[in-house]
Amino acid sequence: MKRWKSTRSGHTATLVDALFEGPARDGGLYVPVSLPGLDAKAVVRESRSFADTALRTSLALLGDEVPAEVLEAIVAESIDFPVPVVPIGDDFHVLELFHGPTAAFKDVGARFMAALMDRLDPEPERSRLVLVATSGDTGGAVAHAFSSRPRFKVVVLYPDGGVSDEQRRLFTTLGGNVTSVAIPGSFDDCQALVKAAFRSPGATCLGLTAANSINIGRLIPQTFYYIDAVRQGGWKDVAFSVPSGNLGNLTAGLLAALAGLPVRRFVSALNVNDTFLRHLETGNVTEKPTRRTLSSAMDVSLPNNLERLVALTDGDRERLRKWVWSGSFSDAATLECMARVRTQRDYVIDPHGAVGMLGAEAYRRETKDAGPMVVLATAHPAKLPQVIEAAGGARPTPPREIAIALTREEKVVSMEPKIEPFLELLEEIAGAKTGSRVMA
Repeated sequence: MKRWKSTRSGHTATLVDALFEGPARDGGLYVPVSLPGLDAKAVVRESRSFADTALRTSLALLGDEVPAEVLEAIVAESIDFPVPVVPIGDDFHVLELFHGPTAAFKDVGARFMAALMDRLDPEPERSRLVLVATSGDTGGAVAHAFSSRPRFKVVVLYPDGGVSDEQRRLFTTLGGNVTSVAIPGSFDDCQALVKAAFRSPGATCLGLTAANSINIGRLIPQTFYYIDAVRQGGWKDVAFSVPSGNLGNLTAGLLAALAGLPVRRFVSALNVNDTFLRHLETGNVTEKPTRRTLSSAMDVSLPNNLERLVALTDGDRERLRKWVWSGSFSDAATLECMARVRTQRDYVIDPHGAVGMLGAEAYRRETKDAGPMVVLATAHPAKLPQVIEAAGGARPTPPREIAIALTREEKVVSMEPKIEPFLELLEEIAGAKTGSRVMA
């Protein structure tokens, strides 16, 4: 059954096709044709744990394309850590999404997607080349998710100097089937290379697939924790404040809401890279250079998933505005918020979560909405310890995976953001001939 359609031509595909194509053939992104099988309120009512929520949601969304026993195995393998809701006062709550192996919310989607790809691959003997651009956390999550699956070779592109040491070392020190590529410029430059590679004539021969949130396999599992947050809170309605960069997390939340999750409103909290806010306000977005900020994983000026958000609301900007309120916040405001949350609420929050908190506070001031508000904490504070210290806090103790990564040697390929040398590199990786390019 073809239950997935492109945001552009409406071209439809099966889950397997959508999973391994990444972007659609017409350059669009896949979204569900409809969400008839998912009753989010019923999942909230019947689930007893995060894993239970994940299984019930995935059975509803994917159950007619993936056998139940396969989904049960995938959930057991990938959803083995908690996503607790922590109250911090005044009906503000933090949804902690950083308890996975790379201490970021991307672990949920990356691990589920990797397990799904491994089991559903129509050519299980074939070597696959997984491309991922990262602005901070995606690279580590995807690299770890595939590192134990040797026939999947992962290429991580990242902006040189644009991610923290802790974020970077989670993927640059793995080696094996993971190649890390440093690109001078921004995340948008890295993302553009990934898209260009998929448009190249040789993409099919290389077995390319994508692991950013452009892949439906990354997007769908991110609905799980929105639904589980409502289960944990027992709320009849709730608002979510989402630190936003490439807008994949926000898109997943909207999917859950369209399936009946009782969400009053989403807050899309942005740093100074405010493309989405400008879209909501004017409908027309003038491209601006990406600016580097303390919330580096959100430094995106060309968010892929804006196209999905537009498609899911039928191109009606007013409808999108009814679902989503947005605000943009400076680094100075971010540092002030981190310090204030620590001293007044006894909670240590990373800069991305602080942007989310600023968004939640600004939304309340403007709308007078005093109902329950959940702020998504997308990364562990130890991933950006210098920023925690700059906000007056003590340097956080890193989780185990980060501590280990900080002791390992890095291996990185440096490259200009040009498609010809990048395709040459991919051909070498596909032929296992990368040694001459890799530098410690």
